[in-house]
Amino acid sequence: MTTIRVGEASEVLVTRGMPDQLLPGRAGRNRTAIVTQPGPASEIARRVASLVPEPFVIEVPDREHAKQLEVLGAIYDRLVDENLGRGDTIVGVGGGAATDLAGFAAATWLRGVESVLVPTTLLAAVDAAVGGKTGINRNGKNLVGAFWHPTRVVVDLDVLEALPAALKIEGSAEIIKAGYLADRAIVDAYSVNGPDASLADVVPRAIAVKAAIVGSDFRESGVRALLNLGHTLGHAVEILAGMPHGHAVAVGMVAAATISHRRYGFDQATLASLLDAAGLPTSVEGVTRPEALALISRDKKRQVNDIRMVLLRGIEDPVIDVVTPEEIDLALAAVGID
Repeated sequence: MTTIRVGEASEVLVTRGMPDQLLPGRAGRNRTAIVTQPGPASEIARRVASLVPEPFVIEVPDREHAKQLEVLGAIYDRLVDENLGRGDTIVGVGGGAATDLAGFAAATWLRGVESVLVPTTLLAAVDAAVGGKTGINRNGKNLVGAFWHPTRVVVDLDVLEALPAALKIEGSAEIIKAGYLADRAIVDAYSVNGPDASLADVVPRAIAVKAAIVGSDFRESGVRALLNLGHTLGHAVEILAGMPHGHAVAVGMVAAATISHRRYGFDQATLASLLDAAGLPTSVEGVTRPEALALISRDKKRQVNDIRMVLLRGIEDPVIDVVTPEEIDLALAAVGID
């Protein structure tokens, strides 16, 4: 088992199988709410229920359908019925949407109760469940949210390795992103092995990249914004094209690499080829320029009238800077948005 610290508040356990003690040791715990999704996640939730005190399960819709005010309200109603108190725990079991939602419920219930997350997809394991960002969607992705660190995240490599190929491919986008930000060994692993890169190798490395960045900037006032590589356009593509998150981030990374090539001579072609070899898209169809610009301008990462993007001067050499309308148009055209 590998333990990765995320600042002082949180830890990620990378394991094979669930630990016998799923929740961190703490006296006075009484009840455990388990927020999960239908399908394979619900089976893992049953295993989780056998490891925690007085569990009750709240099933929510799959993927982004879960991250709605109505669903959150239903969770609150159940917590009232079950009398979940400040000394209790909310455990999120599932993909990124489930962990985002469970984390936000924990952040806001009684002004904050403990959360523990058990991601069941590769994307959630290396990104959504790590770092304390929680949220729901309202007229845009994650526009309502809070920073709330889970006390513990449990990443079971056996679960991840058994995932369907499509879910492994989707999660690989965030792993590759971590490699370009701060770990060349991840980029090398995908360059050599493509989608067959060893999860036992790249998953802890990707989590360690995110943990190091988050640990130095919990509330995204500075360096943590580097984790948004590919997300400025990616979130817009995800909403407008109905693309899975990882696929949309891959498209967004190509857009950012296009601007990076123009400014710094970054090797955008190699990044695009690596993403393509991993099974990820490098362009999108059916999205218009006005639609994309409208969502980019609404993005929560925007500052005043400026649109800032994470760019790459090279592998392990990211930078955050304001981009011009001309550069945005160039990036959009590069991924098929006219």
